[in-house]
Amino acid sequence: MKYIKWGFIGCGEVTEIKSGPAFQEVEGSSVVAVMCRTESRARKYAESHHIRKWYTDAQQLIDDPDVNAIYVATPPSSHAIYSIMAMKAGKPVYVEKPLASSYDDCARINRVSEQTGVPCFVAYYRRYLPYFQRVKDIVKNGVIGRIINVQVRFACPPRDTDFGNNGQLPWRLKPEISGGGYFYDLAPHQLDLLQDLFGVIVEAKGFCANRGGLYSAEDTLSACFKFESGLPGSGSWCFVGHEAAREDCIEDIGDKGIVSFSVFDYAPIQLVNSEGATQIEVPNPPYVQLPIIKSVIQHLQGFDVCTCTSVSATPVNWVLDRILGKF
Repeated sequence: MKYIKWGFIGCGEVTEIKSGPAFQEVEGSSVVAVMCRTESRARKYAESHHIRKWYTDAQQLIDDPDVNAIYVATPPSSHAIYSIMAMKAGKPVYVEKPLASSYDDCARINRVSEQTGVPCFVAYYRRYLPYFQRVKDIVKNGVIGRIINVQVRFACPPRDTDFGNNGQLPWRLKPEISGGGYFYDLAPHQLDLLQDLFGVIVEAKGFCANRGGLYSAEDTLSACFKFESGLPGSGSWCFVGHEAAREDCIEDIGDKGIVSFSVFDYAPIQLVNSEGATQIEVPNPPYVQLPIIKSVIQHLQGFDVCTCTSVSATPVNWVLDRILGKF
């Protein structure tokens, strides 16, 4: 069995809570090196997680002969450069979502992956969670009949950090880094789940505004879109609403019922059809990226096929950019 020895580029919050420990949980996998531009953070992360090597230069980590796979856990603006560096060095990549901060950068990643023959996987881990697999079973097994409409609704109040304390805003609110505010950070998960369920979105149109005036990025959006099957859908996102408006919901409407679920809260799945109303609770693993990371590792070992590749992730960025009016 091929042993996968990971090098992390980036060691922020996501690697502590959602992903990092999962790499050590899968048989035939371990983390052997980490990189952060801030020396103290790189050293502290390595020491606290018993990782032997740490770097402040990404190229040095990629060139390390002990590393044979790369995890890119940086803000989206640097996903393309680090992923391409790794693939050109012959090392497979697992990159945080969204794949990049623009559709054009996604296309660059895909070209290099095709040219080098080196795979690039993307952390749309919700596809693999038991909660969303249950939703997929309900839809695919015809429990609510033929799907005729899809609706996404998300609203939340501003976070404390959104007010620019000490003149600093989170990187997610800097479009040159994130790609486009909280929409570019949160909507990818929703859109990826929908495209995994219903196929590629081929038309999308958005209306974007900044209603809160807290930062330059769009904070309120409405959109309509159409899947390749002809299925229509719509979405609304507001990141500066009142607490009373807080909502996290996707509704798949069928001709024999409806299923409603959350994307970030994992609230009980709501199923209503001719048999009545049902609430379904589905627990997820403690490290939410464990199922997809296991699939990626077993793909690299030749035991599985992970379908969450850079090619499958690229349509999400196309939709994001269309809604934002980038092209």
